[in-house]
Formats: sequence, C-alpha cells, structure tokens
Amino acid sequence: MAPSSNKPQGKKNPRDAAKLNKSSKKPFKPNKGQNNAARSEAVALQLEDDVPDFPRGGGSSLNRKERDEIRAEVDAEFEAEERELKKRKKKRMPKESLAKEDELGSLFGDGITGKLPRYANKITLKNISPGMKVWGVVAEVNEKDLVISLPGGLRGLVRVSDALDPILDDETEALADNVLPSIFRIGQLVSCIVLQLDEDKKEKGKRKIWLSLRLSLLHKGFTLDSVQEGMVLTAYIKSIEDHGYILHFGLSSFTGFLPKNSQADSKVIQLSTGQLLQAAVRRVDKIRKVVHLSSDPEIVSKCLTKDLKGISVDLLIPGMMVNARVLSTLENGVMLSFLTYFTGTVDIFHLQNSYPTTNWMEDYNQNKKVNARILFVDPSTRAVGLTLNPHLVRNKAPPSQVKIGDICDDSKVVRVDRGLGLLLEIPSTQVSTPAYVSISDVAEEVRKLEKKFKEGSRVRVRILGFRHLEGLATGILKASAFEGSVFTHTDVKPGMVVKGKIIAVDSFGAIVQFPGGVKALCPLTHMSEFEIAKPRKKFKIGAELVFRVLGCKSKRITITHKKTLVKSKLGILSSYADAADGLITHGWIRKIEERGCFVHFYNGVQGFAPRSELGLEPGSDPSSMYHVGQVVKCRVISSNPTSRRIKLSLIIRPPRVSEDDMAKLGSLVSGVVDRVTPNAVVVYVNAKGYSMGTIFTDHLADHHGLAALMKSVLKPGFEFDQLLVLDTEGNNLILSAKHSLINSAPKLPSEVGQVHPNSVVHGYICNLIETGCFVRFLGRLTGFSPRHKAMDDHKGDLSEAYYVGQSVRSNILDVNSETGRITLSLKQSSCSSTDASFIQEYFISEEKIAKLQVLDSKESRSNWSEGFSIGSVVEGKVEEAKDIGVVVSFEKYNDVFGFITHYQLAGTIVEAGSIIQAVVLDVAKAEHLVDLSLKPEFVNNLKQESSKSQTRTKKRRREASDDLEVYETVNAVVEIVKENYLVLSIPKYNYAVGYASIFDYNTQKFPQKQFVNGQSVNATVMVLPSPTTAGRLLLLLNSMSESADTSSSKRAKKKSSYKVGSVVQAEITEIKPLELRLKFGIGFHGRVRITEVNDDVLEDPFDNFRIGQTVTARIVAKTSYSDKNKKSFQWDLSLKPTLLTGSREMEENIMNEDFDFSIGKHVTGYVYKVDAEWVWLTISRNVRAQLFILDSTCEPCELQEFQKRFHVGSAASGHVLSVSKEKKLLRLVLHPFSPVSDKAVDDEVSMIDDAHVSMSNVTAHIAEGCVVGGRVIKKLPGVGGLTVQIGPHMYGRVHYSELSDSWVSNPLSGYHEGQFVKCKVLELSRSGRGTFHFELSLRSSLVGTLCPDYNEPDNDKHTHTERPENIEDLKPNMVVQGYVKNVSSKGCFILLSRKLDAKILVSNLSDGYVDDPEKEFPVGKLVTGRVSSVEPLSKRVEVTLKSLGASSLPQSARNNLDSLHVGDIISGRVKRIESYGLFITIDNINVVGLCHVSELSEDKKDNFETKYRTGERVTARVLKVDKERHRVSLGMKDLYIMDNSDLQAPPKQDLDEPIGQNDLMDGAKSVMCPVSSLFGDQNMDVEHENLEFQFLAQAESRAFVPPLEVTLDDVDQGDDIVGQDQELPDAEDSLDEKKKKLTKKKARDEREREIRAAEERLLEKDIPRTDEEFEKLVRSSPNSSYVWIKYMEFVLSMAAVEKARSIAKRALETINLREENEKLNVWVAYFNLESKYGSPPEEAVMKVFQKALQYNDPKKVHLALLGVFERSEQHKLADELADNMIKRFKKSCKVWLRRVQRLLMQKQDGVQDFVSRAEKILPKHKHIKFLSQTAILEFKCGNPERGRSMFENILRQNPKRTDLWSVYLDQEIRLGDTDLIRALFERATSLSLPAKKMKFLFKKYLQYEERHGNDERANYVKQKAMSYVENTVA
Repeated sequence: MAPSSNKPQGKKNPRDAAKLNKSSKKPFKPNKGQNNAARSEAVALQLEDDVPDFPRGGGSSLNRKERDEIRAEVDAEFEAEERELKKRKKKRMPKESLAKEDELGSLFGDGITGKLPRYANKITLKNISPGMKVWGVVAEVNEKDLVISLPGGLRGLVRVSDALDPILDDETEALADNVLPSIFRIGQLVSCIVLQLDEDKKEKGKRKIWLSLRLSLLHKGFTLDSVQEGMVLTAYIKSIEDHGYILHFGLSSFTGFLPKNSQADSKVIQLSTGQLLQAAVRRVDKIRKVVHLSSDPEIVSKCLTKDLKGISVDLLIPGMMVNARVLSTLENGVMLSFLTYFTGTVDIFHLQNSYPTTNWMEDYNQNKKVNARILFVDPSTRAVGLTLNPHLVRNKAPPSQVKIGDICDDSKVVRVDRGLGLLLEIPSTQVSTPAYVSISDVAEEVRKLEKKFKEGSRVRVRILGFRHLEGLATGILKASAFEGSVFTHTDVKPGMVVKGKIIAVDSFGAIVQFPGGVKALCPLTHMSEFEIAKPRKKFKIGAELVFRVLGCKSKRITITHKKTLVKSKLGILSSYADAADGLITHGWIRKIEERGCFVHFYNGVQGFAPRSELGLEPGSDPSSMYHVGQVVKCRVISSNPTSRRIKLSLIIRPPRVSEDDMAKLGSLVSGVVDRVTPNAVVVYVNAKGYSMGTIFTDHLADHHGLAALMKSVLKPGFEFDQLLVLDTEGNNLILSAKHSLINSAPKLPSEVGQVHPNSVVHGYICNLIETGCFVRFLGRLTGFSPRHKAMDDHKGDLSEAYYVGQSVRSNILDVNSETGRITLSLKQSSCSSTDASFIQEYFISEEKIAKLQVLDSKESRSNWSEGFSIGSVVEGKVEEAKDIGVVVSFEKYNDVFGFITHYQLAGTIVEAGSIIQAVVLDVAKAEHLVDLSLKPEFVNNLKQESSKSQTRTKKRRREASDDLEVYETVNAVVEIVKENYLVLSIPKYNYAVGYASIFDYNTQKFPQKQFVNGQSVNATVMVLPSPTTAGRLLLLLNSMSESADTSSSKRAKKKSSYKVGSVVQAEITEIKPLELRLKFGIGFHGRVRITEVNDDVLEDPFDNFRIGQTVTARIVAKTSYSDKNKKSFQWDLSLKPTLLTGSREMEENIMNEDFDFSIGKHVTGYVYKVDAEWVWLTISRNVRAQLFILDSTCEPCELQEFQKRFHVGSAASGHVLSVSKEKKLLRLVLHPFSPVSDKAVDDEVSMIDDAHVSMSNVTAHIAEGCVVGGRVIKKLPGVGGLTVQIGPHMYGRVHYSELSDSWVSNPLSGYHEGQFVKCKVLELSRSGRGTFHFELSLRSSLVGTLCPDYNEPDNDKHTHTERPENIEDLKPNMVVQGYVKNVSSKGCFILLSRKLDAKILVSNLSDGYVDDPEKEFPVGKLVTGRVSSVEPLSKRVEVTLKSLGASSLPQSARNNLDSLHVGDIISGRVKRIESYGLFITIDNINVVGLCHVSELSEDKKDNFETKYRTGERVTARVLKVDKERHRVSLGMKDLYIMDNSDLQAPPKQDLDEPIGQNDLMDGAKSVMCPVSSLFGDQNMDVEHENLEFQFLAQAESRAFVPPLEVTLDDVDQGDDIVGQDQELPDAEDSLDEKKKKLTKKKARDEREREIRAAEERLLEKDIPRTDEEFEKLVRSSPNSSYVWIKYMEFVLSMAAVEKARSIAKRALETINLREENEKLNVWVAYFNLESKYGSPPEEAVMKVFQKALQYNDPKKVHLALLGVFERSEQHKLADELADNMIKRFKKSCKVWLRRVQRLLMQKQDGVQDFVSRAEKILPKHKHIKFLSQTAILEFKCGNPERGRSMFENILRQNPKRTDLWSVYLDQEIRLGDTDLIRALFERATSLSLPAKKMKFLFKKYLQYEERHGNDERANYVKQKAMSYVENTVA
C-alpha cells in the first residue's frame, strides 16, 4: 500500500510531528471513539500526498534526518502496542477467522484507514480486478494466445492483439502466424495488466483472467521527466539500424536507443524486430527526447529504482527492483517500506528462504534492509505486493525440477500451518523443490494437522500442479490420488480402457471426466455402435461408464463407447510401426468410396481396404454392405511406416489357392452369364481358383454404342467363348470381351518392365482428368497421356473426345523405371489403326446381337440373311416411295425390308407395286434391313450374264474380289454413308463392294468427317471376303485422303463477293430436324434454320424439300468459325418469300430484326431442345422462348411423359409471360391469362448452368382458384404437409389436412419427393419483401378427376369429407376428425382443417387412464372425437375423445373376465414395464393382466427391463383370475407354454398397427437439423441444391453489399516471392516446411469456408422473412457476419435505413472480440450502406471509417475501404485514400503495391517515379519483394519492357536468387516470345550456382522445350545439362 505523507503543515518541530504520528496509531487499540478520529486524520494525511514540495506562505518541510527520527520513535511505540494487542486478542479471536481472513487477503480497507494489516496482501480469484498490474512468467506459447502464470498459482490469458502494441503491426506482419512464438518464450518474466474477468463456461466458480502486455497500458503516466538513470524499463525493438536498435515504450512522447556494442558484449540471443526486452537507462537526452539504454543482463538484474520525489503509484511497474526496509512481520508474511512513501507486503511463499520454518519471523528484524521486486500493484486500493524470492530478485524465473503426476515417497515436512496445510521439501536431481499441500488435499478427513504431521517427518506425496512464478509445487497426500491409472494427460495411452463419469452431453458428443480429474471427449459417432438421434437419452449426466481411449493430441483426449471396441480382445494398432503383416485388429470405417473403405484405428492411424478385400458380391456397391462408423475386424495385408500407408483386408481368412491354379493376368477364359446388373455383367468363369467374374458394360465391345446394345440383349445362360482376365478382386475376376484386347492378349503388358518405348499397345481409358487421360493395360499397370499428347487439337475438351472404358491404341513415349511412370500419346496421327480390326469387330458384335435378338424373339427363320449375300441380285416388290428413298418388300421374307436411296436409284423411276431386281449392297441383320442398288454400274454388268443363274453371278463377284490383293491401295466411290461406316464400290475391280470404318479406336467421339454419296476416296484393302467377315470386303481409309481446301478454292473464296442480303442459288446437301444444310458458290456452305423457311409456322416445313434440290435463298447473316467445331457454317440463309421478294430497304434492315413481344401475346415456334424441366423453342432467327415443365399441363400423367410430348422440330405455341430484351428470350405458358397492367417487366433472366433459364417472381398466370400442375419437393416433418413446386421459382405449401379428401392415417404415405401432382391454389398472398406465398390443396374433389392412366394415391379412394373452414361450422357434440399436431403432459392439439385447430385435455384423451400421451398419441395420428365446447370470440375449440356414458368398468370388460380360465394360453402386447413385472394387454378382449417378475423366466430377474419393451408381442399362461378385484395373473416361464405345441407364434406386427411411428418421428426430427449432413459431406454440389430451390438462390448474394475486398495477392498467387532469405530450390527441408505451413493455412481457410458455406446453405434452406425470425437467427449465430448482413439487407428492402444502421451497430457490439474478420465484414457492409444511403455519402462513410479505426486493425480497415471505393468506381476518393495510406503505413509493402496497381490499372503516368520513392522509404529487406511484385504487375497490366528492366536490375544485384529467375521466366513464358525466353534460359543455365539450383533451372528449361519446342530442342537441353554435370564432376 502507498502510505500517507509525513509532511507537516506550517512550522512544527519534530516532536509535534511525532505526536501526530502517534495519534495515527491509536486505531489499533479497541477504542471506538478514537477509531473515528483516527480514520479522519488518516484521510487527511492521505490527501497530503499532493502537497507541493515548496508550499506557499513560507512553509517548510522536514528534512530527511528529522523524518527518520520521527519514524523510529513511531515504529518503537507501534511495536510495543502491537505486542500488547496480540496478547489481548489471542484469547478472544475465534480460530475459524484465521483461514477466512487469510483467504480473502487484505487488499482492501486497511490501506486507507492507516491501520497496520495483520495479513500480507495476496491475489485470489475473488479480489483480482481490472486495472491491476501483475508480474508473471510465460507458461505456454500458443499461436493465438499466451498462458501466463501469476502469483498465488493463478493463470491468465493474453490474446495476440493484446500481446503487442498496434504500432508494431507493420513490423510483425511478415511473421504472420508465428508472431507470439517468435517474440515470447516459456519461462520469460513479463509485466501484465488485468483487462477483464470472465466466468468460465466449462467450470462453475472459476473465472478467466484476460491480461494485456501492451506497454502503452503499463507505462501509462510515464513522462520523460519520470525516467531516471539506473531505472529498468521494458521496451519493444521497433527497428534495427546500423549502429543499434530503436526501442518503443508504448508511448509517443519519447523513444529509446540501444547501441549494438552494448548488446554485443553480453551473451544475448540475436534480437529481432518486435522482440520484448528489458534494459537499464544509461542517460536521458531530453532535447531529442531519446533514452539511451543498456541490455546487459548483469546490469539489468542489479539496477535499483532510486527514490523519486512525488512518485505516484501509477509509475510502479511489476518487476521493478527496490531497496526496502522491514517495518514489521505479519502472520503470513512481512511488511516492507520502500521508495520513501510506499509500503508493501511479502507473502510467506515469497520470502528469501524457500523453506521457511515455524520460526521464520526471527530472520526479519525491524529495519532490516533487503532487495525486493514489485510483484503486483492495485491502483484502486493502493495495495502493493513484493517478493524476496532469490530467483526473482535476480530477474530469473525459478526452475521447475518436478513434473505433474510424479510420486515422491520421501518428502520431508518442513512446516505445519495449523488449519491451512503442510510445506514439504521434495528431493530432486539438482536442487530440492518446495511443495505445499492444502488441508483439503491432505486426507479424506483430517481433524488436527499438528498432531498427525510433525516437522521433519517423511510423507508420500503426488505432484498436483506447479506455480511457475513462486517455484512452488502443489501436492496431494490422499490415498485415492495414488490409485488412479490416469492422473494427467501424459498417463493416457491410446487403447487403454478407463472408467469415466459423464459431466456434460451436447449435440457433438459427451464430456467425460476420469477419476484423476482429466477430461476427455466422446464424439457423437463413438457414443454407440449405431447412430444416436438423442444423445442425452443414451448418456445421463453423472453416469459412470467404461470407455477406451482413441487418442491424445495436444491435451485433447478422444474416447469411444462402442461396445465392440471397448470389449475387443484383439491387439491395439496405435502407430504405423505396429502394423505387422497378418495382424488382426478392430477398427471403424471413416469413409466409403467406390474403390474401397478407409478404416481408422487408434492415435490417428488409418488404413485402406480396397474393393477387392471387402468381401463384396460381384457388381455390388460397398455402401450397400458397410456404413460409416461401423466397427469392423481387419487384417493387415501390407504396411509402409515411412509413407504412413496400411493396406487392409476385411476378409479375415482368405481362400487358399495355389499360385499354379490361379488364373493369371492376360490369360483367356470362358464364362456363362449369371445375371446382368445396372453397371456390369456377372458370369460364371471356367478358371481354376475362381468361380465368378465381372464384365463392366464398356468392356462388352470395342464400339461404344454396341456395348450398351449388347448388354440390353444379354440373358443368363449366354456363353462367352473368350474373355480376357484384366484384374483380380479377391475371388472375383475382372474380365473384358473387347476384341482389341483379346486379339493382342500376348502383347499386353502387366509390369513396367514389359513396356517398351516407341511401341503401339492396345489398352482402355480408366480415368479422365483435365490435364490428361489414364490408360490401363493388365492389372493396375497404368500409363498417362498428357493433354497435349492426347489430341492433335490442343484446344479441344478431353471429356468430349474420350470416355472412360474406351478402347484405345497408345503410343509409348517414355518409361521411367525408377518411378514406374509411363508416358503415352493418343494422337490419331501416331496411333491410327494399321488393320481393319475395328470394323471387323463391329460386324462380329453386330452379328452376335442379331443372334441374341432372334433367340429372345424365338423366330423360326433366323437364317434369312443367307438369301441376301453381298453383291447378289434379289427380286422384290416396291411398297412405297418416300422422301428419302424407296421401300421394297420380299415375298419369301415378310419381316425383311429393302431400301434404295435416291442416289442408288440413279434416276430410275419406279412405281409402287412394280417388281424390280436390285443388287445387295449391305445387310443389317439386327434391323432386318437390306440396302439395295439399281445403279447401271451394278445392273448392266448383270444383264451381260445370264439373269437366271444367280450362282454364276456370285462367282463373278468372287472373282472380282479375288483379283484384289491385301494391302493394295485402291480408289473407291462412296455408295452409302452409314452412321459408323461407309459402303464403297471399287470401279477398277468390276465395282466390288467394300466396307470402311469412319471412326477408329481413338476417334470414336471425335466429330464425324462428312462424306457425300459419289465422293471418291483412297483406301487400302485389309481383309478379303471370308466367313469370319460375313462375306464382306474390309477396307481401311487412308489418313491422307481427308479432303482439304485447295489453294485454288481458297483464292476463289477470297475473290467472292457474297455479303449479307445477297440472293444465291444453293443446293440442299443434308436435311436435319432443325435446319437445311446447303452449298453454293465454290466451296461455300450455309444453313437455313427451320424458322426461315416460311412466313407462317407449319407442322413440317421441310416436307417439300429433297437432297440435291436447288433453291433460291437470301443471305441473312454471317457466322464465325468456332474453336471446337471447325465445320461450322459460314452463312445463315433464309427461304422466306417475304425476304426473297423484298426491296433494297428491307435488305439493309435484315440484321435489325424487330423485338416486339407484349405480355400475353400468342406466339408459335419450333422445339429445338427438350431437357428434364424446360422445352426450348426458336421463334425466329434471334428470338428464343422457353416453356417450363409445370406450365405445360396440370395433369400428372402428362407431366410424367413431358419429354415424350415434345419432339425436336415439332411446332408448339404459347402465351408470353415475360420478356428479356437483352437475352432476346421469352417465357411462355400454354393457357391464356390476363396480364397485370401495373406490373413492370424487366430483365429477370438469370442463367443457371448455362442451360437453364428462369424468370423469377412471375405469377401473372396464377390466381386463387386455378388448378395447376405441381411437383412434390419436400415432405415436411410431423404434420407440416408438403412443399410443392408450381413454377421455376414458385413453391407452395399443402396443409396436412388438404392432402386427401377423406380422413386417413398417415396421408403423406401416398406421396414421394419428385412426384407430379395436380393442385388447386386456395390462397395467394404477397409479403412485404415481394415474395409470394401459395396455399395449395391436393384434394381430388377440388382439383377435379385425374387422368385415367394416373394411379391415384390410396388416400383418396374413400368418401369425400368436408373440412370445417370457419369456427361457426362447429357445434357442440358434433363428431369431428383431425390429426394430432403436438403433444404434452397436459394434453394435445389436433388439426381440424387448414384454418382450425382444437385442444384436447389429457383427461379427455381416453375413457381409461393414459400413461404416456406422447406414446399413445404421436404427432400425425388420426383421431375421432366430439366437440365439447366452442368459443367463437377467442376462437378456441375443445374436443373430447371419450365415448358417451363411459363407466369405470364397462360390462364388456366384466364379460371378458368370464371368458378367461386358469391354464389358458393367451397372446398380447406389453403395455407397461414396472420394476415388479409386466402389464400385458390381452388380445381380442379389453383386459390387462400382470405378469409378476417371479413368473417371467427361469433366468436371472435383473435384466428383464432391457429384455422387453413396450408394444412387444408376448405369449403367456393365465395363472389366476380374480373377478371380484378384476385382476388377472399371468406367467411367462418356458414350462408354462412349451407344452402347447398347437399354439402358433403370433405375427410380429398386425396390419392395423402403425408401422414404426417412433422411427418415423425420429427420422423427421433428424431432417430438421441438417447441420451434421452439411459438415459431413464436403463434396455436396451446391449448384444442384440451387437448381432445386431456385427461390432461395438470392441468399447466395450479399444484396447490394459488394465483395469484401480483393487483395493484391489475388492478382496472381503463383508469382509471389517467398521472401528475402528464402529461395525456392535452396533446400528441400525449407520447401517442406513452407508446404506444411501453406497446407495448414489452406486447410484452416478451407474449414472456415466450409463453415461459412454451411451457414449460408442453412440460411438458404429456411430463409427468414420477418424481423422475429431474423432476431431468432442472430441469437443463435451471434458471431456470423453473414447473418447480420442478411438482416441489414432485409431491413433495407423495407426502406428502413436507420434500422439497418442500428443493426450494424448491434452486430459490432455483439460479435466476439476474437472474431476480427467477422467484425471487419460488418464494417465493410456498413461502409457500403453509408456509401449508398448516407447524407451526404462521403461524410457518412468517413464517420463510420473513423469509428472502425478505433476497433480494428487500421491497415485492414484502410484496405477494406479502398476496396469499397474501387468497386463503386469512386476513383478520386480511392486515390486520396491510397495517398493517405502511404503516408500512414509507409513501411508496408502491401500498401505501396496497391498504389502501384491503381496507377497501372488506370493507365496513369509516373509509375517509375513512384517506385523510386517507395525504394527510399521501404526497409531494405522489403525492396526485393516490392520490386519483383511491381515487375509482375508491369508484365500483367502495364508495360512489359519496364517489367523486364526491373527484373534485370534485381538480378544484377542478386544473380543467385533462383526464385527471381523462376518468376521472371514465368512472366516471359506467359507473353510467349520464344527467342527472348530461350535467351533468358541460356543466361540462367550459364550461371555458376549450386547443383540443386542448377537442377531446378535445367528442369524448368526442359519442361518448356517439351511443351513448346520439339524433340531436338529438348535433347539440346538434356545435352547441356549433361555437360554441366561432367564439368562439375571434373
């Protein structure tokens, strides 16, 4: 405490002064009157502290000698009085008060009264207060806070923001997350100030102490005048200069300087910016306001604070060393005087001797001088605590020689404190440690300590804790402390079984406490074997259960209560090293994928069980057999501890098959189809060791289309002659029926060693990613084809060019034997087929399919194709002539048809009914179709021969083909263009017919090359006709025959004068459903869209056109080539008569098509696309329209067939509902409506997935009473009803009572999500926000009869019942029905209709007693009752379910008792379970019997309550019938009922019993809490959700709030320079560390994004629409800025700007201080609010900005406001703010870079001057970062030449910085100047750098050449690298 001043007023002699002091001591005597007088004098003396040193009026103060004499007299008198006082009070004072006063301490009261305290000041949780200054020692250093050990064993916390002063933020910015660990260390002594005290939420009665280390708070009140030489001050290192360090004391009035030489002499750790250090003042320069200091530890530890005149209590800093004098000894410490004016106390635990005995007072005589340090200062009570601890006096923290949990058997008792505890001496390695045992920890019951424990005796103690500041351990002597296996976190081992007590249960799990006090978490998934819906019911607080420890990480212990794991006797797998091969152990499934399951074990160990080791049936899914969280028994197959990988098997005993008997990879087997699954065909395999095999759909054929067709016709029993073994999965074989793989089986590799470069190998695509294709061969051998090697067209999309499972030919480019990587090429230019195997396999597969179809249809004539051999002449009858050709029928074969195209007619005119003879060109067996020809080339040759001899004709054909030689190149003519192949004729060889494939293995999905009938092509003969080819001649098209534009045609195109408006003569080349394709001029192509044929819409506008027809057309538009399809048309043409006959003025206005569509107008167009929910129409050349599925009809059966009702090319019409002029898009509805005149139609078009277009809030076509089509979106839980979609963005609600006409139980059962329904709009309302609410009904009596094909739900197949809509419709005693709405112990509420509810009291629920209303009347149950009362005014209705005239015991019950006889065997249900037995309701009679516990079973009786459950069916024997008391006794022992063999077991469930109501309810409740699913499934497709709930899509946007900010780093993260001293390829260790940090940061950011996305999705699912709902939401998520901002947006939509401001202020007050980013988000929203609605906006924004600066990081706030200005394009304000930021944060590199970016983005001059200015101001260590980032910006948005010069200057000074070279090269590569890039690479690779750096540069050079150069350049780089290595080695 600070004493009163001893300065007397006026001139007084020393004696008078002494008397004055004597009177101040009188309060110590027990005299009440004197006490009051003394108190007033004490106050007067206290006020004299402020008396000036030179009082006016000539008064004089006493000199030092006089003061000392007076004090000595007063002290002598005080001691005498104190001894006498002790003798008197010792008798009267009760013993209990000792402990009480000592506990509370004496921080308050006595310091003001002047009375000498009896006890030393102590800090406790009760008296610590904000503003108190305390000395502490750092106990823990975490990323986000510090843990400080305080006096008295207290523990304080320091946040990051409170650990440093804000002025140091710029200096510590580079340290990022490691600010605290880089500045503070464990054991460091620090001075703190108490900020606030919070109640600990986890433990009641405890408080969290929040501290601050900010020097601005500790040094508050310091001035330069108060700093004296020799004083020790704490300071931050603000900056490092050449000759020393600039120090910062937290004050702006003066700074400090620490010379480097003074620091270098002492052995101190290297100092860095932001570090905290203590230094002694050497001299004070008051002119420059600089304090010069020394940091020598010896000087600092010995410096004493000198006496200062007028020093105040505010200048006392904890840790300050003072020279003190003993005033007196107290009962638990010593009172000292120091710095003349102050007194303080020393606690007994802070004395000079660490082991003070009972006689410790003898060591502290009065006036003894000692050195002490200030321990704490309380400015409010002026109480001061000191310490004499020798370690602390030397400015060092006491050492810690013991560990918590240690047991010491030989501890010596040093002192026994009566009623308080024991002081012990614990022997340790170096120096013994003092320990104190509180009386509560001595034993269970202790009466007198002094009798049980004597000084010097030995005891056994366990260390309970450690006070780091005092160096004092706390111990426990209780016997129970030595018994527990878990005492501290270090005792916990993974896998150990422990007992624990439940202390808390929450939605995430249960908190469990072990007997030693250690706490652990049992997650929700580990509370039981199965998923728990209500954890609080399973785990009761206070229950003691057995658990098993899963792991312990950073003091966080997780445990499990899964029964299988707890009771498991198998070995524990807690590390990867323990995973020995063959080990069998238990684990639990954490994740299930298609390829296998991830299984977790103890201590974070996890393994993977591949699909083949799961024991699955072939073709089944892993998730069908296993579920997440399931405990499984596993067997370790293999493990690799270094890579932390374990391969597992869930098949514990694998079948033993010898290796010789195993079917090997690449071998051929046969198989019979067992069954066909959706994804594969399962076959019985004829192979040793295996019984089953799987052929996936894509492996049934090489051709994509034929594979699916083959699967559709396969039936069980079909035999595959040859199947290739691709892989094995356990006992299952993975097989392939692809001919390409079967034919090349011997050549297929299964190991890397079998793969050779420059060879072409058959394989199949197993995976596609954006960067390339994975091609698999045998087993798991996989090669990779990079994107640029997979396609000749580099810009193409891989997913459109290939498909998974596709057969491919791959060219091996490179094989890396070390890594096992195989690089492939799939380019057609290097992998094209060299034989006709692709088309040969096509025809073989087609023939197989035809045979299977014949077997399926059981046709008798399966050999019809023998009469139609290729090239033979057949006779047929012309059936009809169609637009595309002539159909021919045959007399012998009724089901076979022939077809002759116009080209094959060759001008021959045939009439229907005429007999013709034609040549067979092609036979399609599967389609029963024959292609014929009447061309003279074929027919004339036949006439020269005998027309009757068909055999000779065949011979002639054979001879013609026999003349051909294999591999001969011939010129062929295209006769027929099929979908997959060409039918060709070879004129040179008597027009022999051949076949060539249009596609190849690798080009199956490529755009089809266009062939025209009569076109000449070059082909090579591959296979001559034979039975294996079904008599076909197979050819291979030459790759060089692809048609290309000749130079002459190119010149002709350039010379053409075609333009928009020109009229041309064009020939029709192809007719498609939506367009005609034309050719005109020389090589010009065009198209006529379906809307450009006629002026009016016709049903089939292309009906009158034929291929080859010449038409007159007008060019209406020119189209450009697209990148993906090089064959897109050059010109758009029109055949409309009005355009062809139009004038010149019309020609000029062709491009300006009118867009004049009014709401309600009837329009017609052609369907061009139909998807799942929309029909797309083309109205004209540029106008499109769309029709939503639910607007097309209201009949469910028609909605179900939606896509079948609309065909591409068909005409459709509708009425315009909305118009988008920008998109030129209309929204149509089929039925006419009355447009709303006052409704503005604006651009409401929003594109969804680039395909779905919707127009929001368009409701003009829907009115109350209309019947519309709908789709069930969601079944709401309980009696919520249904959510039904009636438009793209419109959703309505169907009340539970409006689901069916009749009252039926569970009316929701007839509906499912996605079902189409017909509904009537009952009510339409509009909210204040403009959204619409629809009330719908599905009652068939309202919506009308359904279509005959539609199955009506069973609910409506009853009589129709009217619903009471108004309360007036209800009368007393009226019979009503309703559904239970909610239930409580007092009764329940039921739904009578959409608008009426009724109440049923519990007494009216039944005639009898209702034990549990919630069980007997679940929500949704249908009940029938009578109206008991109606109150129309209050609109209250009461209903009773009691029957009329019910008596206590009905006559029927009495009669039922007569039907029961002793010995009868009855069946019934358990009604209630009591401790004494079961109550059973007997079937068919209204009687309940009791089965006593003694009659239950022969087994033990203690577990029957768990064996039986309410509602369970049981069988029993009647033991006794008491008719007088109406009681029946039953027995259920086996002896009673086993002899009755005729009695059959009752069914498990009656038909009338509601099935699983409780389960349904639990399920419904789980739906209401979707948080767990949101966090569990991180790969949820949010876009898909938005498609389903488009009306909630607005929740994704932040209304008018723009994005928060875009930092400069977002411009290009990849180009960021790591730092000055860190280089990319320097050392792999540093790279790993950076990667780990980046990974952690990314994971943390990803987690925050997931949580944020989860909040947004939750908000979207049920978006609030009222103030009350938003208030409820912000109370549940008070720290979510997103919720607050949405609340502001909602209020602004109501035009309540002031309320939005108040919400912003509330949010800033409510959000936790730690959530800085959330607060900043709200500030940004506040900026935007004022920017838009402020008055004036600039002033309003600046006011908010100034407030934000007071509460947030100033730099972040500045950057956020700059982002707001930039996004709102307020460039002037943005420039002004950027200039101010440079002045304020001139040392920040980020701020300068933002200014540079602004200059470059606005194309302003002066960038170079600005960069020069920045170089002068920024610290040197930031120059490289600034210049390199500026150069990158120049490359991207400025002048690349300036960027080059900047990089050159940097590299001139830092030539060995490979990271700079890398970034420089990246920028040049981006620009693409090859010569510059190579020159730069040559310079970089010519440097003399370490080998690792050179390897990095050469590797980058090689990658560039491989990607952009050629093989020659790549070899050059390799050669250069080799020569570098040789020179280095040499």
